[in-house]
Amino acid sequence: MFFVAPRAPRGTISGMQTLGALYGSTVAVLLAGTGVLHLVPCLGAAGRRCAEALCRAPGVDLALGFFTIAPVVVGAVLAGWSGVGIALAAEVTALLVWIALHELVHPQARRGPRIQRYVSRLVGRWRNHTAIWITALVVPIFWLVRFAEILLYPPLVWLLGFPRYRHADWVNVSRHKFSALVGYDLIWCLYCDWMTGVWSLGTEMLRNVESFWCPIRFSSDKKCENCQVDFPDIDGGWVSADGTMVEVVELIERQYADGNRGWFAHPGRRTDEPVPARPRQDDQPRRAQSVGNPPGR
Repeated sequence: MFFVAPRAPRGTISGMQTLGALYGSTVAVLLAGTGVLHLVPCLGAAGRRCAEALCRAPGVDLALGFFTIAPVVVGAVLAGWSGVGIALAAEVTALLVWIALHELVHPQARRGPRIQRYVSRLVGRWRNHTAIWITALVVPIFWLVRFAEILLYPPLVWLLGFPRYRHADWVNVSRHKFSALVGYDLIWCLYCDWMTGVWSLGTEMLRNVESFWCPIRFSSDKKCENCQVDFPDIDGGWVSADGTMVEVVELIERQYADGNRGWFAHPGRRTDEPVPARPRQDDQPRRAQSVGNPPGR
């Protein structure tokens, strides 16, 4: 007696064929897209202008959306959650193929000093590459921040008079111009390039929000010390944690009554220096004591 494997339902075969076609076509389209990006700068002055526009917002948003968001949306529409998984697999495949091809056509740079090669020697190859790919998992988070910058901050400008920002000054990529940066090193440096700009613009917008609605120092001196790197107003004007609401309202009036709604040290302020909050009489001894004996040390 021979064992006869059961025949797979026709719908299952058809579904697998559909997913396979979706995977193959997505990989092909993404690789074609990279080819277009490489070709555009070669099309004379107009092509170079177009290439530069695709390296800064809003052009870079459209380009990155094509490579990271569009495949997932199309996959979800065509095949549901299976399509999402296929789209992500196709994105990774296209990325790996592009890395291999880009390094292949740049043999001298490939054989020269490489970031990933040195870091792999420093911490171990599998540790380095595993950690790198873990960072890719937060791409959706950076897209959420980017969408908030595009969709949620503008109403605050209109409603409250918050400062406007030229997104292209923050959200852009340029590390592809760095000599001998190719393949694996290049794609991750471009990711960091975009990521840093997105995060920095979001932080700049949040500085306006914090100082406008709640200019009060944290009760934890350590938290103040850590956060003032990104929020300089903590040490440049916010009311002491043991202050009063009278001081808070007076500070808001001094800083915003003239119609300027940027954070206290915003470059658009009319004065060169922010107007500091008036310290309480007992604030300086308290702060001096906390500096001499930091909490938790």
